[in-house]
Amino acid sequence: MNVKTEPTDKIDFNETNIGISFNKKIGVKNKITNTLEYSNLKVNYEIDHYNNPYENLDRFNQIKNKVEFSHEISNATSLNFSITPTVNFQSNLDMDAFSVLGSFEIKQRLNSNTIINIGAARTTVFGSPKFMPVLSLNYQISNASSLMIGFPDSKISYSNNIRNKFSLSNSFNGNFYHLDSQSDLNTNATKVSLSQMTSALEYERNVDKNWFLNFKAGYDFNKKYNLIDNDNHKVYDFNTGNGCVLGIGIKYKQ
Repeated sequence: MNVKTEPTDKIDFNETNIGISFNKKIGVKNKITNTLEYSNLKVNYEIDHYNNPYENLDRFNQIKNKVEFSHEISNATSLNFSITPTVNFQSNLDMDAFSVLGSFEIKQRLNSNTIINIGAARTTVFGSPKFMPVLSLNYQISNASSLMIGFPDSKISYSNNIRNKFSLSNSFNGNFYHLDSQSDLNTNATKVSLSQMTSALEYERNVDKNWFLNFKAGYDFNKKYNLIDNDNHKVYDFNTGNGCVLGIGIKYKQ
């Protein structure tokens, strides 16, 4: 479970996320992972900046189930495929809120320290479902540190012992939610869209055998919060400005 707040000059975003994940080996070369998540986003508007009609856009929900399948072709090469059915809605759940995301990647080990991933994904990192390339280079610097450079995520991690892990990350991330028909603020607006680039420092602590705590502090750049139509064209820009991000999470791992 994770709780995150992202205040800006005009709007505050508060998100709660809870999820459960399990994985299973299928034979020697195959592995399947299933992750079910629910998230709730609350949006608080500054009265001085927005009229009352905008205040009903204050709560959004998402339910998604990500199924990942990995197949090992050889000791150096594997294929990774994922499909993620998702429903993103304001308060009324209907078929218009349903969409399917996914990805296909090839993972190639170049040597004992270096792995490269390349593929394509249908993702919402820019605030609406789009196909785009994904790429990452993973390098094991030492037993205590590792580096991942790529798109949409990059990260450098360091662990000074088995209980502590520090990470500095940069990621492009976003989401969208379908609006209830009675809440449309513009005759063309059917969804809200959020996107930003986040740079953050994270600390994870293994407090017990199975329990982990995670703390995150960072900043959102190029933050966008818009109303969009069915063709993902912008019809209204809230002009939120950038802001910081703070988060805390707890994880149980069997």
